[in-house]
Amino acid sequence: MLTKIITEGTTSVEVPIPDETSSFPPSSTAVFYNPAMRMNRDIAVAAIACFSKTSPEYTYLDALSASGIRGLRIAKEVGLNTAMSDWDETSFELIKKNITLNNLSNCTAVKRNANVVMLDGSFDITDLDPFGSPAPFLDAACRATKRLLCITATDTAPLCGAHKKAGIRNYAAVPLKTEYYPEMGVRILMGVVARALAKHDKAMTPLLSYASAHYVRIFASVKKDINEADKCLENMGFLSHCFNCGQREWKYGLAVHIKEECSGCGHTTTPAGPLWLGRLHDSDFCGEVIREAEKRGFKQVEKLIAACRDELETPMHYDYHKICKSLGITAMPTGELVLALKERGFNASRTHFSGISFKTDAGIETIKKIVRELV
Repeated sequence: MLTKIITEGTTSVEVPIPDETSSFPPSSTAVFYNPAMRMNRDIAVAAIACFSKTSPEYTYLDALSASGIRGLRIAKEVGLNTAMSDWDETSFELIKKNITLNNLSNCTAVKRNANVVMLDGSFDITDLDPFGSPAPFLDAACRATKRLLCITATDTAPLCGAHKKAGIRNYAAVPLKTEYYPEMGVRILMGVVARALAKHDKAMTPLLSYASAHYVRIFASVKKDINEADKCLENMGFLSHCFNCGQREWKYGLAVHIKEECSGCGHTTTPAGPLWLGRLHDSDFCGEVIREAEKRGFKQVEKLIAACRDELETPMHYDYHKICKSLGITAMPTGELVLALKERGFNASRTHFSGISFKTDAGIETIKKIVRELV
């Protein structure tokens, strides 16, 4: 295996050199390393630094380490006692080399199955960053985590409804492919995490969650408390979507009745869920992460987290261009529509999901009426 030394943040890491003659699926190399996920790791550094600021003695597990780059950055740039596990021999040896390369005394390399590591011990912070679905590791991670759970999922097709049967198998929920599919993926993932934690009498509080490129990512604080776990599950529910007029409605609860007819146009609706209907972010925490990112020079991180912080908590965003296409008109800048909604007394915001998406508490017919007025 050919390797090279790269630098992310202030951490040097030896990583494999991919075969330039082939299309580069990162997982095809001897040890998985994806340079496109650098911003994901930058956000992890900033977010975990904020979360552990008052308790630098927290323990951190990078459960699926590969080259070890994520865990190494947390150990070196945040200063936490870090365990990095991978059951692949090549990865294990590379992790040990990278610990030595950075002269770190607060790191431990473990050659074991990730589920075994998590079932054998507990950690203040657990980070799951698999190539694909985190589903096979969720129960063990929820059992092992004491304070903060960080999860990446790159299987966006099952989460967002493009591969519906896989979504049902992996997440015990029915996803739905709609124009707000990135948010669908985030809420399906958060829903299965909330239910997995509840089995261990634990509750989660979302601090930050986002969809970017080919993955979704969540940061949720964890608390072991039966009553809080019960209250947490009150944020679960189901969604119904009308593919005729675009109206969407949701109902809280894990045993609910969903009307089959759209209240707007009378067409048959399509259900999705169970999924998380609560908030996706904690605005104060997002503000802290922005300041931490600014201090560390993570410019892309600042922009993304600011968009997350400023989003309405209302579930499911709208695609402005899709609405305009259905009306046969040309879209104005999204910011103008958000302003027009606010001027008419509605809550509205841009979202981080795309440059043409927005959230509002106005109904779909009201939105269409305002869009027509802007032309």
